[in-house]
Amino acid sequence: MSKIILIAFVLILNLRADEAHEIIKKLDENFRGKNIYMKLEMKILFMGHERSMKMQSYSQGTKKSFVKIIYPPKDDGITFLSLDGEMWQYVPKIERIIKIPPSMMLQKWMGSDITNDDMVKQSSIVEDYEPKIIKKEGSLVIIELLPKENAPVVWGKIVLNIDTKTYTSSKDIFYDEEGKEVRYFIYENVKKVGNYYIPTYWRVQSSDVEGRYTEIFLEEVEYDREISEEYFQKSALKRFSK
Repeated sequence: MSKIILIAFVLILNLRADEAHEIIKKLDENFRGKNIYMKLEMKILFMGHERSMKMQSYSQGTKKSFVKIIYPPKDDGITFLSLDGEMWQYVPKIERIIKIPPSMMLQKWMGSDITNDDMVKQSSIVEDYEPKIIKKEGSLVIIELLPKENAPVVWGKIVLNIDTKTYTSSKDIFYDEEGKEVRYFIYENVKKVGNYYIPTYWRVQSSDVEGRYTEIFLEEVEYDREISEEYFQKSALKRFSK
């Protein structure tokens, strides 16, 4: 009898593991599509002060993305390109292309609570993490992501709160390698865009810093539009800066 129970237990674990992988895959596919264009506003709030930026973002899969700052005027034309886990920045004022080294992946991007790793999308939740369901309640599924061995990731653990009706997350919590909570994302105002669902409001906040957070408002979202490959070449940094 104990052997039968053990076999049944192993089968249940395998089924839950398969389910966790399928949910994470659908979450990732729903967010990215084949490719995605976004126009967004980012507000950085700290100690009662607020700074606003606007930008355009072009992404293709997990390996290619291009971002252009269009506001404020002093930052207009700053561009970022990520290819296969590497990231470059072009600054028009000094007419220089700067490569962002791996050691700076956890640095704040443009003074926000977003990291360079977020922008470069270096860490793929599908490829680099092993998912595990830790709670299910109706359509809400809480999944823990632990990095696979030798995966090139910067987080020790990520916990996602996923609505399986839309395959969108309502909250992501990030932990360092020692298991300490570092920051969290809140996602709200889910909208359907074509065949996809996407939260149009994001809030990013450090877990140990009060009064500081970053808000992101998606003003335009287009999935699966034709995006020229020219955006994903190093020459794009200068070409599309103007």
